Amino acid sequence: MEEHQKKFDKEPKEKREEYIEKLVTLNRTSKTVKGGRRMAFSALTVVGDGKGRVGYGLGKANDVSEAIKKSIDKAKRSLVTVPLKNGTLPHDVVGKYKSSSVLVKPACSGTGLIAGGTVRAIMEAAGATDLLSKSLGSSSAVNVVRATFDAISKLMDAKKVAANRGKTLDELWG
Repeated sequence: MEEHQKKFDKEPKEKREEYIEKLVTLNRTSKTVKGGRRMAFSALTVVGDGKGRVGYGLGKANDVSEAIKKSIDKAKRSLVTVPLKNGTLPHDVVGKYKSSSVLVKPACSGTGLIAGGTVRAIMEAAGATDLLSKSLGSSSAVNVVRATFDAISKLMDAKKVAANRGKTLDELWG
């Protein structure tokens, strides 16, 4: 029976990746038409593998489940890598998008994730365990997510930082 099942699986179980999917916000909008109000939904989700890869997606549809499904598909297509070391970031960074800005700082082991709901969802999906964060300016979920991903894109890998400072990786991380 397992041989028969293998033929129909596109990927073997070992190669399939399990993603952490988090719904950040779900918005309902309405449009008044001749027959009444027409409802539509937009879903913002974050998807990560818990090993340093994370992405976000915004999906819109007339049905809640369809909007969530679309946003998860978009998030899986837009995965980026977060350079994590021992569950934290290599250095502090500020990300900006429109009027939102997000400050993300590394933290000592055992500190935990000290972040607001939107930034927390992103960093949990990425696999970070120790982090300090402050969200400034606009608190719109979409803008905060994009500001956080701007901060992630500005992060340099620990090896690059050590090379720039003329130190080894062990000297940098202690």
